[in-house]
Amino acid sequence: MEHRVLGRTGRQVGVVGLGAWQLGADWGQVSEDEALATLAAAADGGVTFIDTADVYGDGRSERIVGRFAKDRPELTVATKMGRRVEQVPSSYVMDNFRAWNDRSRRNLGVDTIDLVQLHCPPTAVFSDDAVFDALDTLVAEERIAAYGVSVETCEEALTAIARPGVATVQIILNAFRLKPLERVLPAAREAGVGIIARVPLASGLLSGRYDEKTTFAPDDHRSFNRHGEAFDVGETFSGVGFETGLEAVRRLAPLVPEGATTAQFALRWILDQPGVSVVIPGARNPAQATANAAAAALRPLPESTLRAVRDVYDELIRPQVHGRW
Repeated sequence: MEHRVLGRTGRQVGVVGLGAWQLGADWGQVSEDEALATLAAAADGGVTFIDTADVYGDGRSERIVGRFAKDRPELTVATKMGRRVEQVPSSYVMDNFRAWNDRSRRNLGVDTIDLVQLHCPPTAVFSDDAVFDALDTLVAEERIAAYGVSVETCEEALTAIARPGVATVQIILNAFRLKPLERVLPAAREAGVGIIARVPLASGLLSGRYDEKTTFAPDDHRSFNRHGEAFDVGETFSGVGFETGLEAVRRLAPLVPEGATTAQFALRWILDQPGVSVVIPGARNPAQATANAAAAALRPLPESTLRAVRDVYDELIRPQVHGRW
């Protein structure tokens, strides 16, 4: 697998990583044995970057990832913090950072976490000098090796990129979410900040496996958060209406290279965007993890295909999201 530098962390990571939300909660039930098998399949496929968060299963995902990553120094493990309390700027203070960090380090079984990211905090947090001073202190104390941010909007990303200590920005980027290509990715390249592309398959829509008859379990966010009832609607199907997404996938289908799946095509499209460090598709089973990792072996897509993806976005997706993200 191709490796790229993960921004200011200086670490080399495989370009396809693994998002571990599915291994915690909100995607239906995944047993611990299945979760560990999924992690093993990803690693066997060349994955060296795993992204989790303290709220995924209230620490379950961190604990499983920590158990797997023990004695695997080739892995870079990132987690996120901040979503376990009321989402107001006053929650983002040093005392809370220490408490959250202590809990995550216990869950992961490490003294120093490779990368800790603020987990889509309130917008005002990105402009608070004290927040980043506190994160610098966590680095100085060797509680964390580096820090980054996970964002909902491009403006939040640009504010974070201007911070000298921010190593990475995690942002939704996929064939249904092109706005980051305009300013965020160029700014990140210029600053040496890594881009972690999340929700790369638009919550599975870009896998090509769904149709109008597809249903999801009640405990799956694709059932309970379609209109942002539980958290930002952009995290579910990238904020695109389910039916619109299905039509867009049908139009993209002829662009998929021979021998590749629709999901692999969607991941390759992300890897072809200048400035992307790693893409983090989730997986609920070993077969999905193996197939996702294999996307790194696809040839870069031709310019005509990249233009065609944008045409579908401009016609179907852009009018629906109204430039929000």
